[in-house]
Amino acid sequence: MNNTYLKPLRVTLDQWRTLQAVIEHGGFAQAARALQRSQSSISYTLARLQEQLGIALLKIEGRKAVLTDNGMVMLKRSRQLLQQANQLEALAAHLQQGWEAEVRLAVDAAYPTARLAQSLSAFHPKSRGCRLALHEGVLSSIQERLLNEQSDVIISPLVIPNYPVLELGRVALIAVAHPSHPLHRLARKLNMQDLQDSVQIMVGDAQQHYPSDGPAIGQPWTVASLSSAVSFALRGLGFAWLPQHLIEPELDAGRLRSLPLMQGSLRHQTFYLYTHNSPPGPATETLIQLIKEYATDPLFP
Repeated sequence: MNNTYLKPLRVTLDQWRTLQAVIEHGGFAQAARALQRSQSSISYTLARLQEQLGIALLKIEGRKAVLTDNGMVMLKRSRQLLQQANQLEALAAHLQQGWEAEVRLAVDAAYPTARLAQSLSAFHPKSRGCRLALHEGVLSSIQERLLNEQSDVIISPLVIPNYPVLELGRVALIAVAHPSHPLHRLARKLNMQDLQDSVQIMVGDAQQHYPSDGPAIGQPWTVASLSSAVSFALRGLGFAWLPQHLIEPELDAGRLRSLPLMQGSLRHQTFYLYTHNSPPGPATETLIQLIKEYATDPLFP
C-alpha cells in the first residue's frame, strides 16, 4: 500500500496563499493589506514556510522580495494546488445545493456525433465540476442501461414504455453497398426479392427491432458496432442501411453507393431521450436541455 498520502503535511494552504499574495501584490506590505493581516504576520508565515521546506523561496533585491529559482518552481505548483482546493470547496457547495457529482449518459451509436459533441461542449462550462460518464452502444444495450438504472439519461431509437421521454428528431438511414457488389452489377432498380440472396449487415439486435419491409432477408449477418458494419460494407461483404451522417465521406468518395431500391432505400430513425421516473437533478436537467437544443440545430446533421 502506498502511504504517501498518509504522511502529515508540513505546510498549509494558507502559507502558499501568502506566498502568492506577496508576489502578486509586489511586497510584504501590499500582501498584508490584500489579506487584511499584519506585515509581521506575513513575514513570519513565509519564514516558517521556507524553514519547513528547507529551501529558500524568496530573496531580497534592493527593497523588494523576489522569487529564487526554487521559489519559481514551487509557486507554479502551488497555484495549481490552490486552484484545485478552491474547485473542491466549490464542488462541495454545489453538492450541498443538490447538484449531482456525476451524470451518467448512454447514447446509441447511430445518434449523430456532431449533435452530441456540441451538447457536451456547451455543458462543460455549466457543469460545476460534475463528472460525465458516457457510454455508447446499440439498441438493447442502451435500453438495458435505463432499465437497470445504470444510466441517468439515454438516447435511443427504441420505444421504451413507462419512462419520461423527449423526442429529439430523426436520422436518415441509407441502403448502401460497395460499388462492386453484385446488387449494383444488376444495373437496374431493385426490389426486396433481389435482396434475399445477399448478406445484409445488421448491428446488434436490429433485426428484432426493425424487421425489413416485405420478404425476410435471406442472410442477415449481425455485428456488434456501427464501425464494424461500415467496415464490412466497404469490403463488399454485404449491404446495409447505415446512418447518412456516418457514411457521407464514403459516399462522396465512391467507396459506398446507395442501392437503387424501388422503395425503402431511405429510411428515417426517430431518436428519443429517456430519463428515470424520479425528477432529474439540476446537472442532469441542464444536460437534457442542451441535448434538446442541439438536437434541432440545422447546422448539425
